[in-house]
Amino acid sequence: MSRESIRGLSAYFRSLVHESARGDALTLARHQTFIASRLLGGALALCVFPIYLVVGGKPSLLSAFAFLWLMSPIAIAIYLSRAGRFAVAHRISAVNFAGLVTYCAWLTGGLASALLPWLVAVPLEAGLSTDRRSVAWAVGAAGTGLVALAMLGAGGIDPTPFTLPIPPAAFAFIGALSAMAYAAGLVVTLQLVHRQSEYAIEASEERYRLLAENVNDMITLHDHRGRVVFASQAARQLLGATAPAVLGDGLFEHVHVGDRPAFLSALNRCRANNEPISVEFRLRRGGSSDNAYYAWVEMRCRPMPQTDGFDQSAVVAITRDISQHKEYEANLLRARGEAEGASRAKSQFLASMSHELRTPLNAIIGFSEILERELFGKLGEKRYRDYARLIHESGEHLLGVVNGILDMSKIEAGKFSIVREPFCVGDLVKSCCDVLRHTAETKGLTLTTQVADGLPELAADKRACKQMLLNVISNAVKFTEKGGWVRVAASVEDGNMVFAVSDNGIGIAEKDLPRLGNPFVQAASSYDRSYEGAGLGLSVVRGLAQLHGGSLDLESTLGQGTTVRIVLPLEVEAEPPANEEHGASVAAA
Repeated sequence: MSRESIRGLSAYFRSLVHESARGDALTLARHQTFIASRLLGGALALCVFPIYLVVGGKPSLLSAFAFLWLMSPIAIAIYLSRAGRFAVAHRISAVNFAGLVTYCAWLTGGLASALLPWLVAVPLEAGLSTDRRSVAWAVGAAGTGLVALAMLGAGGIDPTPFTLPIPPAAFAFIGALSAMAYAAGLVVTLQLVHRQSEYAIEASEERYRLLAENVNDMITLHDHRGRVVFASQAARQLLGATAPAVLGDGLFEHVHVGDRPAFLSALNRCRANNEPISVEFRLRRGGSSDNAYYAWVEMRCRPMPQTDGFDQSAVVAITRDISQHKEYEANLLRARGEAEGASRAKSQFLASMSHELRTPLNAIIGFSEILERELFGKLGEKRYRDYARLIHESGEHLLGVVNGILDMSKIEAGKFSIVREPFCVGDLVKSCCDVLRHTAETKGLTLTTQVADGLPELAADKRACKQMLLNVISNAVKFTEKGGWVRVAASVEDGNMVFAVSDNGIGIAEKDLPRLGNPFVQAASSYDRSYEGAGLGLSVVRGLAQLHGGSLDLESTLGQGTTVRIVLPLEVEAEPPANEEHGASVAAA
């Protein structure tokens, strides 16, 4: 038979292997060998049957059944090809093989049959499965067949004398020779499977070796004392030393003296707790002591299972350079410290300047009001009263800006104290509208309220809630043209108290909505140069709402109006501590 024919036949048998067994080369070889041997054995029996008819003539019913049984391995091969259950197929084959040998031995003389040595081949064949249960099944089946022959002989249950077409001595010789040939075939098959196993192991080792040699991270294997027994070629890139130089205590000697306890502790805890552990330490890089320096590395340890030949399990470690990460981390901490220092300096500056700013402003507002109202006599010229009024209005505006800056500073620093108390929502809405009603009517606006019936009391800081509503309503009045309307509503939605202030004013462009609510930000397309303000109102409202655990939502269409919703939870949760971290989270919102 030519090599092409053998390769074609091998490819055919390989195509019969179940899909589940094709992922591993060794498993594929075992399935392929099993299927090929059963198919070829059944085919051989089928080919011998015509020869038997020519030599021996018409067979008896028992002989015909024996030949049919000889072709049964074909069915077992088909089962393995369809199901892929290798161990089960071997058990079925062992029971079938033992039954076939026992039946043929019973036909040819019982315990004196020349076919009896074939029972020894049953457990030998099952050994190819590398499954102890299959071997046990084969031994049990062969033993059962031997016992059955003995019982049948002792009971005198013998078939009709079977006439052999050849002399008994020749039959005995053929039986022994065929058993030896079959055993030799099993040995050859075992060697082929073993060779295939070695090839698979070598291929796997080669893949892992290539992976270990080409990966940038250093891979090391440590014994129970922490000594390195294997190191990948990445040691040269990481340490500037060859892999053999890292073996033994070579890696330990490169570890910084101050980090050696952490290094050894990580290996010991990984092995003792049987769990992965990561540790960061400094490792000396460079060959000579003149140009050597220490770099930060991270070592991830993972325990290896115990194997024969090792008293204790080993640890495999992957070490990578994290110097750049450490540098980024240090820069981040430095930048954070500088930012926190700048924030503290700003807060201290605003706190110290609050008195310096408010004292003269209060004096300007108070004295300008006295001049405007002419409490100590006539000013004479009418323009003096107008000047006094303008001074008074400008002072109040500047005081409002200063108060907004100070409030925003307190919120960002987490120093704005929230004092919760239950209060009536309807009274708060009415009070805020009454404060701004005169301003709205002066501009020719209609200010209405819409408070739902049966609203529960809200447990919140009443002063902060009033400040939020006044800021939002004043914005609505400011940016609504003459003849427009402003509506203030209060309702309960999904366990939250919702204050909604709507107007049909100038509106806000869609591109400006995400920026509003940040300090000193205004909608440039609508607010610049036409309306006064520092852009602090909504940022203060948002900060106060978040301190209550709520939120600020804006919906607007340019030229049609705006709706601002202040959402506050009715259920009071545990208050977070008023610290700088909380303030930073509010400011970042």
